[in-house]
Amino acid sequence: MKHASEQALGALAPLLADIRRIDGLREPKRGTFYRRASAFLHFHEDPAGFFADLKIAGGFERFPVNTPQEHATLIAAARAEVTAAASPTTLTARSGAKGRSRARR
Repeated sequence: MKHASEQALGALAPLLADIRRIDGLREPKRGTFYRRASAFLHFHEDPAGFFADLKIAGGFERFPVNTPQEHATLIAAARAEVTAAASPTTLTARSGAKGRSRARR
């Protein structure tokens, strides 16, 4: 499955506009979003339609993005992941820490 072309991204313009409203993401290349220094979301196209790969808990999951409902599902998942990743509890759990904090020296 190939990455989305400029024409495909044009068809996804309303979805891209919604994604750009999510705090904490940057778009160094049209349709490719990063969170901090890590790839977070990008798009593909094939004869079956358009798809988005969204990083969830360290791995990419593929979402179809061909209908308004599928757009809403992707936006909700992206927001949830950004919110979860920003949560102090989640950061502790994801980093493997056991709830102890290290004193800075």
